[in-house]
Amino acid sequence: MVVATPTVGVLALQGDVREHLTALESVGAHAVSVRRPAELAAVDGLVIPGGESTTIDKLLRIFELRDLLQARIKEGLPVYGSCAGMILLADRILDGTADQQTVGGMDVVVRRNAFGRQVDSFETDLDLVGISDGGPVRTAFIRAPWIEEAGRDVEVLARIPAVDTQGRPVAAAGRIVAARQGPLLATAFHPEITGDTRVHGLFVSIVAGG
Repeated sequence: MVVATPTVGVLALQGDVREHLTALESVGAHAVSVRRPAELAAVDGLVIPGGESTTIDKLLRIFELRDLLQARIKEGLPVYGSCAGMILLADRILDGTADQQTVGGMDVVVRRNAFGRQVDSFETDLDLVGISDGGPVRTAFIRAPWIEEAGRDVEVLARIPAVDTQGRPVAAAGRIVAARQGPLLATAFHPEITGDTRVHGLFVSIVAGG
């Protein structure tokens, strides 16, 4: 079913909620904050922003959202997970805490904090499958994960290039940092803070039935 102006929620428990709302509105969605089960039940799609994945996991349970979110994902709800959101969408994680749980849905293994500490944050331009207009996408990596393994039904959308914009070799070259499985989209980076809204546009097209 094609939805002309989809209602896309942003999980408002932690992270760049306002920035995601602004980006979604700019690409044609009706964007709303989601903190309660009734709000989650009413959206056509959901963004899980970056933040601390262990904290978001705990807050999902405190706010009684985790079971409903899992159920809606199984029903086909489009969900986009950015950074910590990628970790939460993964079926399996590495380097998580002993009690850490994920919502799951994507047949991937994600390594938490794979790119290092806060001081190791960086920006780079990436070619992203599904985004052809406007050249490479500007991306920001902040204590970011990467996808260690992807299942056969997972489409890899972007990998870290072999060299950076100055032509220097990149240690994490080839690591998967964006992927899609059906209506589920995940990126290791934060598109909401670079001013490039094309990843949000891609997700809104998925929600709208594209």
